[in-house]
Amino acid sequence: MTENTENAAPAPAIRRSPHRAWWVAAVSGLAIVAAGAFTTMSGLLVGPLRAEFGWSRSTIGLAVSVNMALYGLTAPFAAALMDRFGMRRVVLGALTAVAAGGVLTTAVTRTWQLVLVWGVLVGLGTGSLAMAFAATVVGRWFVRRRGLVLGVLTAAGVVGQFVFLPVLSWTADHHGWRLAVLAPALAALVVMVLVRLLMRDHPADAGVPPYGSAVFVAKPPAVPGAARRALRVLVRAARTGPFWLLAGTFAICGASTNGIMWTHFTPAAHDHGMPTTVAASLLALIGVFNVAGTVGSGWLTDRTDPRRLLASYYALRGLSLMFLPLLLAPAVRTPLVLFVVVFGLLDVATVPPTIALAREYYGEDGAIVFGWANAAHQLGAGLVAFLGGVARDASGSYDVVWIAVGALCAAAALLALVLRRPGSRPVTGGGPGAVDGGPRTGSATAPCFPRA
Repeated sequence: MTENTENAAPAPAIRRSPHRAWWVAAVSGLAIVAAGAFTTMSGLLVGPLRAEFGWSRSTIGLAVSVNMALYGLTAPFAAALMDRFGMRRVVLGALTAVAAGGVLTTAVTRTWQLVLVWGVLVGLGTGSLAMAFAATVVGRWFVRRRGLVLGVLTAAGVVGQFVFLPVLSWTADHHGWRLAVLAPALAALVVMVLVRLLMRDHPADAGVPPYGSAVFVAKPPAVPGAARRALRVLVRAARTGPFWLLAGTFAICGASTNGIMWTHFTPAAHDHGMPTTVAASLLALIGVFNVAGTVGSGWLTDRTDPRRLLASYYALRGLSLMFLPLLLAPAVRTPLVLFVVVFGLLDVATVPPTIALAREYYGEDGAIVFGWANAAHQLGAGLVAFLGGVARDASGSYDVVWIAVGALCAAAALLALVLRRPGSRPVTGGGPGAVDGGPRTGSATAPCFPRA
């Protein structure tokens, strides 16, 4: 009997929905955006707080320094807490702290209150959603495209830090600084709903393998003693040379970005007669180029020696900062626009290669080790944020600060070249050092110490 196929219905097309890892990465990016909006607002608050309360730049800089220091110190503990209680709980707690800190900042009338709510509460919340969080997401959910996803998540932080600055600056000028602070607090509350709905702690919770792997990975048991583990990893890493080189270069990274640019660029430009809204717009433009620079850096990190990338980034950043005092003027000219483009491409480009090196050297503890390197980043940022204000109050100019920080960047370039790659051995898909599920030639995966 001949089968009649003329009237047979065509087979339904198989729909391939995006892997759950991309949804987790997307909502993680939104959380990073929400927290990032608070990390560059300090420069917008300096003028209004001085005008309303008569506080000095150094006094306001103290609250900013505490914020930046806690931002960094919180990251490794937050990464360990994610292993203990899960990413979703920690992220929800962090967004709650950020939103509460923003709301309470609008009610401050004393400097100690500013230190407590902006310095401590906002610092703890934003620190929990720093790049150590991005490293945790990528380490759990991705085997392939790690460098690219790290670049995208880093760019998400940039979007939060810079892209909204002109709007927030305009809001502060026309409706007061309090409304400008409340806006990102409301955004954090909205993101909390999405985190609750879409985020999962581990691929096993969604019944799928990590992206790029055909092997299902069972969810590891909760790791007790999160604080002890974070400190134990620090003690072990501190016995190795690569940790100090990574921490040292990243401390200089923080000094030359958060510490000087994100905190003092707007008031420094205003010193030269530039309107605050124009200066904030330039920072936003830096953020636009941050996105391209960071995603491109993640792509390059998958294919190039991260040490050489870091050396190049720091050297070029140092040169650009040394020239900045000559470029500031009441009006925006072409050389200043070129500075914005160059600095924007380099600003956050250091993050993907630094995370990659931390994972190559320290394996599964790489996220926590990077968290400690990020603590050094923020300590460097906080120190320069404070000293920059002191220097401005004492000398009436930021010029010496730009030159000094540029010289530090040159030192960071040299430190990056001192790093040695771990000894080479074959890698398997998904191991530290793997690129898109395959080996990276000449790289290694053996951590400097076993997992704590």
